[in-house]
Amino acid sequence: MTPNTAPPTPYLVRHGSMRFVGAFTAPESATVRRGDVAILRTERGLESGEVLCPATPQALAAIPEPTRGDLVRVATVEDRAKIAHIAQLQKQQYEIGTKLVNQHRLVMQIVDVEYIFGGERLVFYFLAEGRVDFRELVKSMAREFHTRIELRQIGVRDEAKLLADYGDCGKPVCCNTHMVVMPPVSMRMAKLQKSTLDPTKISGRCGRLKCCLRFEQDVYEEFQKELPPIGARVVTEKGQGKVLAQEILARRLLVEFEDGRRLPIAADEVLTRL
Repeated sequence: MTPNTAPPTPYLVRHGSMRFVGAFTAPESATVRRGDVAILRTERGLESGEVLCPATPQALAAIPEPTRGDLVRVATVEDRAKIAHIAQLQKQQYEIGTKLVNQHRLVMQIVDVEYIFGGERLVFYFLAEGRVDFRELVKSMAREFHTRIELRQIGVRDEAKLLADYGDCGKPVCCNTHMVVMPPVSMRMAKLQKSTLDPTKISGRCGRLKCCLRFEQDVYEEFQKELPPIGARVVTEKGQGKVLAQEILARRLLVEFEDGRRLPIAADEVLTRL
């Protein structure tokens, strides 16, 4: 490489059924745009993926463990036809895989099938309550499909990531769009945000607490630190009183004054805390 030659441009590309995000180096002559379907060389083989943006240091910093490889080319008409054919083929592979599981009488449920673009491997994602000895099943699948077989046990949140479409908000589920990792979500977050505690209303398609509760948690915690805690005694222009409740986003307090009045006040009306 001569001193005047710019290094190849890396791009962030989303690929695989589990929606991995990685940095892939494109050929110098390639014209790559956001949203392009691309053919990638990864550690799993040749895969197809969707170009997101240039892999700037800032963008890479947002990806915990990016995959890496080469962007071989922007998908051609033939590549797109093959991708469509693979999608149909995977439906047949799912049916055959489910049949083989039943034949081996294994307590497991195949959730999805991923056939790598280059044909290097066939991945079956499955649910099971415990450990499953699927060694004989893998042998049967290898004889049936004539490629490398990989079985991956997943949880219910991963199942939603693979199969779910829209959430209660009417938008595509976050785990199948922009999310890179699954954040931990707790009932404490729902209580702090004063969400309804009805499990049917705060649960996502996976049956677990909605991930969007985690998205707003940092803001709630930051705003809560600026408010007097519940039970604190405060002095306002209306007198002294005790904080009974907080409206965190509105930055308001419900205060019970010494004369028995209970009034909502803005946080900036608090002169001091006792």
